[in-house]
Amino acid sequence: MFENIALAAPELFTLTTMMLMMAGTFAGLLAGAVPGFTIAMAVVLVLPFTFSMSPVQGLATMIAVYVGGLSGGLMSGILTGIPGTPSSVATTFDGYPLARSGKPGLALGIGIWSSFFGGVFAAIVLMLVAPQLALIGLEFQPVDYFSLIIFALTVTASLAGDQMVKGLMSGLLGLLVATVGSDVVFGQPRFTFGIDAAEQGFAFLPVLVGIFAFGRLLGDVKSREKAHQPLGGEAHAVHIDYLGAAREVLRRWGNVLRSSAIGVFVGVLPAAGSTISNVLAYDQSKKTSKEHDQFGKGAIDGIIAPEAANNATAGGALIVMMALGLPGDIMTAIMLGALLIHDVIPSPSFITDEPTIAYAIFLAFFVANFMMLALQSVTVRGFVLITKVKLYMLSAVILFYCALGMFALNNVTWDMWTLFFFGIVGFLMRALGFPIVPLVLGVVLGGIAEARLSQVFARSDDVMVFLSRPWSLFFLLLACFSVFFPLYQKHRGKAAWTRYYPSLLLVIMAYPVFLMPGTIRPVLAVGMILAGIGLAVLQLRRGRAPQTTK
Repeated sequence: MFENIALAAPELFTLTTMMLMMAGTFAGLLAGAVPGFTIAMAVVLVLPFTFSMSPVQGLATMIAVYVGGLSGGLMSGILTGIPGTPSSVATTFDGYPLARSGKPGLALGIGIWSSFFGGVFAAIVLMLVAPQLALIGLEFQPVDYFSLIIFALTVTASLAGDQMVKGLMSGLLGLLVATVGSDVVFGQPRFTFGIDAAEQGFAFLPVLVGIFAFGRLLGDVKSREKAHQPLGGEAHAVHIDYLGAAREVLRRWGNVLRSSAIGVFVGVLPAAGSTISNVLAYDQSKKTSKEHDQFGKGAIDGIIAPEAANNATAGGALIVMMALGLPGDIMTAIMLGALLIHDVIPSPSFITDEPTIAYAIFLAFFVANFMMLALQSVTVRGFVLITKVKLYMLSAVILFYCALGMFALNNVTWDMWTLFFFGIVGFLMRALGFPIVPLVLGVVLGGIAEARLSQVFARSDDVMVFLSRPWSLFFLLLACFSVFFPLYQKHRGKAAWTRYYPSLLLVIMAYPVFLMPGTIRPVLAVGMILAGIGLAVLQLRRGRAPQTTK
């Protein structure tokens, strides 16, 4: 490995390449910060400029745009409550409340450092275990993807909190919205009510921006007093304490590692993407936190988890692209095209056949995260000035650029009407006390779930395939435990059955792990069973221990 790094370093560390990467990172930060201007659009715009570059220069520039875009979304998400990219959706859940409570500098600092550590973690994994980890992606079939999405949908149970019924209604509404348009199998229109434009369905970004931007801004300016308040509270609250934020993140290193691992794993799965990983990491962070009641009110762990996960997802996607020649997401699909233009064909032997290019990509991803950290600290100082602008002035500007971005997305006015309609829906749901997050999850995952389910039944109509596939069974069992986890949290330490919940989880989840191919995973399954039994025995002894009296 070190020999290959020594070969790749002179190719990458040239003044021209470093300048191109700096420019790409800066462009990605700006693209990610503007709602409606996606990272994929930024990478596509950069692609033509890479044709005249060497493969190393071109890929390094696009990787820099990719990393910058994933981190740029946190700026608008935290300061305005509008996620700049879909990969920053979960960041707004706690980043925006923390910023509105008078701590925008702390929220931004935590987001920046979390993105950095997540990216560095993924870069290390990328260099050490890329070929081995990529093989997991080959094991996944449509049935496994569908079960993964079912597990992701159970996140609505934990994110709904005490409003379980309203949360389920919100999630079902999101799934209903995802069915509007043409059927993915036969192309027949559904729920269009004779409106031709509705046959294309509701695009995810206009729905997302409408709910988060228009709906939130309507609530912020509904009274004269609120409309004349600055976005981030008092002006003195905009100082960014980088050292303090870094200490807060490192103090929660377990959350960083867990969220980064989730991001890498989801990135390895082709077409899963950071939209899923950031929500899953947020959910797992809330479930394992001792302060889960603070989530949604400005919890620091609620910012760390999604930002560490979405940057780590990029590393997982690069693993699949390089080791298998499969695009992990839209951005790596574009990079794959760039490689083909330069007559470089990714395959399972790519890392061995093209070590200079492969390890230059590894190093570029690693270096891009440091560039992101440096440039983010500069760009965020300009972006944080938004917190001083009064809401009634800022609302008009934000809505104008949101509408412009939505129109530029597909060049159709229907997307602008979608933004307007779901802005009203979001405003009404907040006013009536319905949680917004389950609605967003339903819209995001509904279309993906339908497409995967259609692929499953196109192959076979045997429903037992959901239980016979180890990965599918793994996620379905995990989904069952996820649904009951809020109940476990509520009664933990009070009801006797909660003492054996972790033990039961380990023992039951060991079965699908044991069925997976290879020799390591069956051994891991045996370890899970032994750990579960040991934990149960320990809890049993604690329960029988006599209570001492003073």
